[in-house]
Amino acid sequence: MAENKTQKTKIDAAGFLNTIENDQRRSDAQTVMRWMEEITGWKPDMWGPSIIGFGNYHYTYESGREGDFFKVGLSPRKQSLTVYIMPGFSRYDELMGKLGKHTTGKSCLYIKKLTDIDEEVLKELIRQSVEHMNSKYPE
Repeated sequence: MAENKTQKTKIDAAGFLNTIENDQRRSDAQTVMRWMEEITGWKPDMWGPSIIGFGNYHYTYESGREGDFFKVGLSPRKQSLTVYIMPGFSRYDELMGKLGKHTTGKSCLYIKKLTDIDEEVLKELIRQSVEHMNSKYPE
């Protein structure tokens, strides 16, 4: 069976962020990384060349495919800061309504800059998603 393309690496997360050329994106990513570390109590790990993840869980799909992934993460992409909320967003409608300017994918929250959103709402979203992941996938 094929392995997950995104694997944990030995790259230093803080060192990776220092390579981000866009000052705003680098600063925002450093801030969110610090929040995630404070909220989760976990150290950041690099997953692939550009994703910073916190925590780890093992999943098995009905198809039999299984693997490991992070419980919450971020990536300073060119167009936006991407925050990975692994349970998705349907359970967080109230928080999402208060967050501010953003877009979403299945588990991806796209933020142009932190000043566009309510930082306390983002912290609460991170906190609740990690609690959900911890209850679903205890360590």
